[in-house]
Amino acid sequence: MEATLRWVLITAIAPVAWGTTYFVTHAYLPADHPLYGAAIRALPAGLLLLAVCRERPRGPWWWKSLVLGALNMGGFFALIYVAAQLLPTSTASTVMATSPLVMMLIAWALLAERPRVLPLAGAVVGLGGVCLMLLTGTASIDLRGVLASVAAMLMSSLGYVLAKRWGGEVDVLASTAWQLIAGGLLLLPLAALVEGAPPALDIPAALGFGYVTVVATALAFVAWFAGLRHLPAATVGLVGLLNPVTGVLLGTVIAGETLTPRQLCGLALVSAGILLGRPVRGRKVQHPPKAARPATPVRPPASPHHPK
Repeated sequence: MEATLRWVLITAIAPVAWGTTYFVTHAYLPADHPLYGAAIRALPAGLLLLAVCRERPRGPWWWKSLVLGALNMGGFFALIYVAAQLLPTSTASTVMATSPLVMMLIAWALLAERPRVLPLAGAVVGLGGVCLMLLTGTASIDLRGVLASVAAMLMSSLGYVLAKRWGGEVDVLASTAWQLIAGGLLLLPLAALVEGAPPALDIPAALGFGYVTVVATALAFVAWFAGLRHLPAATVGLVGLLNPVTGVLLGTVIAGETLTPRQLCGLALVSAGILLGRPVRGRKVQHPPKAARPATPVRPPASPHHPK
């Protein structure tokens, strides 16, 4: 159980880091260049990890890196930027909060990880908590943004389960680096075609991209994929609910927003959902020691002078 808790905490680095990108992107990064922003986020992070691991793809990992890079990095980053532009953050985060349920179903189909009652209940409770925190019913909904957010959620859920299925074949640093590089290379020509010249970056934007690249991408995805190797996909998906929770708490701490009683109830529900879905390994039953049989008394040898 200690090892399981350790991997849950390591995995939690990813959604917590991703939750901070809402504030950093809104405050410092150019909002009118989402494709370049996604490429600048992915490609340098992949090159940084490649410099650490110094491994190139071999055999089928050339096409596997391309598939995972398109699902987990390139397509996901682009779609989530589109969703962020067209939807309120609360709505986009709530759509992404359905990922644990989708990951359970995909893991059932591809990994034979049959959904269990407690993780399913935890996903439902956690989703309810996210809705309670974020949905206000006052913002207008753009159908294009909803479709982009749903597509991003489906792509990343499939990509994460495939990464878990293939992950044991290579080092986690190497596979993460290859995915990020492939995703970044897929985004660059699309960004040049749609957005033209790259954006000019001032010092705050450069520092913001540095944080997003190193912490919220390189470090976060290594922690996320490491967690996928050691934990059930259902548990990892539930830990991902910390993403919108971090966004709400960061807004409270930095932007001075006040947590309402409804948001506090939502935070409690998300925490309860994550706890419900944690993997519980059976403990060995400690049987009480058997009662010692009474020793057979040893008779002293008969004396030759004692009558038998």
